[in-house]
Amino acid sequence: MQKFNCIIVEDEPLAAEVLSDYIRQVPFLQLKGVCMDAIYAMEVLQGEHIDLIFLDIHLPKLKGLAFIKALKNPPQIIITSAYQEYALEGYELNVVDYLLKPIEFSRFLMAVNKVRQQAVQPIVMHLPATGPAERAYLFFNVSKKKVKVYLDEILYIESLKEYIGITTRQKTILTKFQLGEIEDLLAKNNFLRIHRSFIVAKDKIDAFTATDIEINGKPIPIGRSYKELVLRILDKTP
Repeated sequence: MQKFNCIIVEDEPLAAEVLSDYIRQVPFLQLKGVCMDAIYAMEVLQGEHIDLIFLDIHLPKLKGLAFIKALKNPPQIIITSAYQEYALEGYELNVVDYLLKPIEFSRFLMAVNKVRQQAVQPIVMHLPATGPAERAYLFFNVSKKKVKVYLDEILYIESLKEYIGITTRQKTILTKFQLGEIEDLLAKNNFLRIHRSFIVAKDKIDAFTATDIEINGKPIPIGRSYKELVLRILDKTP
């Protein structure tokens, strides 16, 4: 199950305790900290990977909406406030949801499930059948956008802890995904798992030895446990 690292930014201890208790009841949420103000929250964001912020609006030092505007690449944000008049401005800042205090657990669940739905796996989609010109592609969640990547442009995919890096000749995109999950999606296409951290496109391989593969000038190691199968497959590739 995919876990979402979250923090609470709230200066009222009782409100923070209620949210902490709600988070503990949701299996896909993992609380990484409670911040009494937005300045401290910024420090946490610099040192931790955070997927979701539960954010109060009336905070000391820096108000909640100003805090959102100050973040260059903000994670998902759910506003928790006793004041409904800021809801429109909150949604204009692309918050996931706006929860009015006191917050019922059922309403809290609705909000966090929106976060989960926005992080669903990409779906393979095909252009209308046009013979040889038909190309398969995937949409990946990158920040708050879904980015299209054509399968025939992918050179290799690298595991980066909670993320994967998908590299083409033009760019590398980072998306929160597990390498095993993308391996399943690509199983019937032109891809080969060669290492616990790498999947490569077979037709993009420029050279290979018993220990590594070269693609676009980059050497990629062949894992020990993958070696026999990889070399057997590559030796049969025309």
